[in-house]
Amino acid sequence: MTRIPTIKLNNGVEMPQLGFGVFQIPDSAECEAAVSAAIQTGYRLIDTATAYRNETAVGQAIQKSSVSREDLFITSKLWVSDFTYQRAKRGIDASLEKLGLDYLDLYLLHQPYGDTMGAWRALEEAQKAGKIRAIGVSNFYADQLKNLMLTMTTMPAVNQIEVNPWYQQPEEVAYNQSEGVRVEAWAPFAEGQHDIFTAPALVNIAETHQKTTGQVVLRWLLQRGITVIPKSVHQERMRENIAVFDFNLTPAEMAAISALDRQESQFFDHRDPITIEQIFGSSLRQLKEEN
Repeated sequence: MTRIPTIKLNNGVEMPQLGFGVFQIPDSAECEAAVSAAIQTGYRLIDTATAYRNETAVGQAIQKSSVSREDLFITSKLWVSDFTYQRAKRGIDASLEKLGLDYLDLYLLHQPYGDTMGAWRALEEAQKAGKIRAIGVSNFYADQLKNLMLTMTTMPAVNQIEVNPWYQQPEEVAYNQSEGVRVEAWAPFAEGQHDIFTAPALVNIAETHQKTTGQVVLRWLLQRGITVIPKSVHQERMRENIAVFDFNLTPAEMAAISALDRQESQFFDHRDPITIEQIFGSSLRQLKEEN
């Protein structure tokens, strides 16, 4: 079984460099089976979120696992509908209850919208109370991250953002790293868009190392100092994704992948007002009405 290396976050908490994501696995039986298989395969970091609607299934897999709780690193995220101080406190407790856990290893603000300061204060208090070991954010751009850091007391430990060969975000990654915030990549394979698994540049590198294109992408992210959370419901692919610590890409190969950057999100622009209104507007309106 592959042993996944760990890194230390800025508060000293140890975090695996590679984990298992459960986005878009809403069916409880399928999600529970996938998480169980991932843990059996050797994954110790499991990443879920309130918005994924599968925290209960993740928790059931954890409870049934023979791996001790202390050896697992469980992440969840607070959705914008709970972005006030009081609602965030309840949201944290709801995640713990659904997961069946006494504490979370990492808890993130899922988006940079709404009352992020009030929600962050609730995360800080939960961390001090021992409910959360490390707190962080997701989808925050550099200016939003700096605003949070200047306003609040606790430095975010992690910023989970979209990073893949088509959308590499070198400036954002460099800024986070310069501030001691660990970058964690979601959608490392861009959900297969633009035929990423058959891209000639990636295929050539994969053949050189006798690896798959997916393994090359994961290795490229790891060598950039980025934690990565690939998802799969197939155990064979889980084993493939974890087998990326026995080779290294050369500087020339890293540069060849850097040249693939399309410099645009493969999903949506988190700063586009229309997109924000369409995706998050209902949650934000609900908060405004309640306040």
